[in-house]
Amino acid sequence: MYYNYKIGDRIKELRQSRNLTQQVLAQRLGITKSVISAYENAIAYPSYDNLIGIADIFSVSTDYLLGRYSERNISITNLTESQIELVSALVHEFKKVNTK
Repeated sequence: MYYNYKIGDRIKELRQSRNLTQQVLAQRLGITKSVISAYENAIAYPSYDNLIGIADIFSVSTDYLLGRYSERNISITNLTESQIELVSALVHEFKKVNTK
């Protein structure tokens, strides 16, 4: 199966959306800035451990990073039921406003 999306593009998009530099992302992963640059420019691909680390940092699935899914997931781990209900209500409201 062919995915028409580069993992580097997705990493760069997520990094920039959080206003992180390549250096800061690299520090969080315990790697060098040049490795992040190589990922973003499709010169190299993340190891399994780094792929998981990137997914954790940006709260997305590895499938999202790999381009298998176009929608991001929101982790609700460790939230109470009432917090989950609030998050769900917010998402619903944002979707409603954005479709107008």
